[in-house]
Amino acid sequence: MKAIIYTKYGPPNILHLEEVEKPIPKDNEVLIKIHATTVTSGDVRLRKPDPFLTRFFFGLFKPKTSILGVDLAGVVESIGKEVKLFNVGDKVFGSTFDFGLGAYAEYKCMHEDSVLTTMPSNSSYEEAAALYFGAHTALHFLRKANIQKGHKVLIYGASGALGTNAVQIAKYFGAEVTGICSTRNLDMVMGLGANEVIDYTKEDFTQNGVKYDIIFDTVGKSPFTECIRSLSTNGRYVRSVHLSLSPILNGLWISLTSSKKVIGGVAHEKVEDLVFLKELVETGNLKPVIDRIYSLEQIPEAHEYVEKGHKKGNVVITVVPNI
Repeated sequence: MKAIIYTKYGPPNILHLEEVEKPIPKDNEVLIKIHATTVTSGDVRLRKPDPFLTRFFFGLFKPKTSILGVDLAGVVESIGKEVKLFNVGDKVFGSTFDFGLGAYAEYKCMHEDSVLTTMPSNSSYEEAAALYFGAHTALHFLRKANIQKGHKVLIYGASGALGTNAVQIAKYFGAEVTGICSTRNLDMVMGLGANEVIDYTKEDFTQNGVKYDIIFDTVGKSPFTECIRSLSTNGRYVRSVHLSLSPILNGLWISLTSSKKVIGGVAHEKVEDLVFLKELVETGNLKPVIDRIYSLEQIPEAHEYVEKGHKKGNVVITVVPNI
């Protein structure tokens, strides 16, 4: 099978196409023929790696896993003899993060109990692949911040993969949503359901006097101290990306000494969340935003684009062209 391989850390051009052995499913695994995957900011950080701490989990001197890729959507081609949850021919989507990555390839074996379920009935393979990374992270942190109907929620970085999902999911929970993005993305974010959109190149939201119940920074670029001041009495400041030591310590201090809380950490994957997100898509409450679509061979180019930090929603890879 074809796969995009990397054997050392570095720039996008270290990613290259190779022929590798097609996997064979174990008794409790399914073999998925991958139709679509994504290139996310997380993939870029693993490739570089960034932060350096990543090396302690994914390989100190070189990658432990030679094939990147977390999101996938495809068709079950074969199953192990003990598999009960899936059948050959099922259209599925999910996350490979807890199963060795590996979605930058034509095939992937996954345990039937992994973060995997059948695709939304109204989604293409590209839309299904684009769903999980940003949507599950947004869902995790909004729940962790105890989002409630009527809350004033500000999404900083509302036009990215995480931000576009956070806007829609916060609206689903009944929040009043303000999105922060650049001029060129104002209309898109408003179209996702935001009640208000602020152009960060022209206005500083921390100076408008509004107090927010949740400020969700999806890109790690919001001003820490000013955001804390812009919270309501029991407000929650969420940072879903890695923090340097100083904000972590400041966040702990604020959480311990005031009614405001700083929330971070890792969004743990659960198949129940995948099923919930599928239902949101099928009921029209959530739609993945796709910026660009590349072929498998173009993954290095896709990495270059994502690394610039200006994508709108998701960058998708079509592994098997739809005929």
